[in-house]
Amino acid sequence: MRLFDAKFGADFLAAVPRAPGVYRFYDAAGGLLYVGKATSLRRRLGQYRTAGRKKRERKRRALVKAAARIAWEVSESPLAAELTEIRLIQDLRPRRNVASAFPFLYPFVGIHADGHETYFCLTTAPDAFPTFAFHGAFRSREVTGEAFFALMRLLRFVGHPVTRHRSRRLTVALHSYVFGFRRLPLDAPDLWERLLRGASREALETLALQLIEHAAARVKRAEIHADLQAIARFFEEEACALARVRAATGYAGYPVPQRDRDPLFAQYREARV
Repeated sequence: MRLFDAKFGADFLAAVPRAPGVYRFYDAAGGLLYVGKATSLRRRLGQYRTAGRKKRERKRRALVKAAARIAWEVSESPLAAELTEIRLIQDLRPRRNVASAFPFLYPFVGIHADGHETYFCLTTAPDAFPTFAFHGAFRSREVTGEAFFALMRLLRFVGHPVTRHRSRRLTVALHSYVFGFRRLPLDAPDLWERLLRGASREALETLALQLIEHAAARVKRAEIHADLQAIARFFEEEACALARVRAATGYAGYPVPQRDRDPLFAQYREARV
């Protein structure tokens, strides 16, 4: 007898509809293990019943082994099921879910111009920095962080870093970073704002030309190229992706709150199907 049938009954799937919905796995103590979505609940849960020992099926088999109860609810559409799944994961943080479970970690990048000084901020708590104009929320901490620190390194060649003491007075939240620069071109804040919004990469192209003319930067050609590539990757994968989704869905708010980002992308994917 299959493990699924032994635990939940051989007739379990017969009662499950072929409709979109959300399902939940619970352990013996009633703790929530996992939340998932399905365009067909019966077909999806049937995949757990037939899960074998292949690598791609290990997660499903492990869930069946750990679970004591499965519950499900029908949704009016596949999109409604996905949005319900995201909200349940955000609110309940089931132990076996990773995607969408930690939206509060999605980063923002902000810019604040103060006279001849321009400050850049990387944070997951934008409300703590009211003087900054923020962009995001971006999903990948790795891609966004690499691009942010790459930019901070490159701007040292074309601007004059503000002392750490002056920058730290603006750093008012844990796990946040603020860097300031003097003597950047007057249009630099506007150009970087447009890059962060996914509207233009002119700021990156302008910076690359400035670095070519800088002797110290030419000495570190490989490192400079890697940093420029990191910023270009962020522009394409994070800034442009968010701009594209906002435009396609008509989402008016900006920046996009962390909790709204995954539902917004779900709506975009559904509209493209």
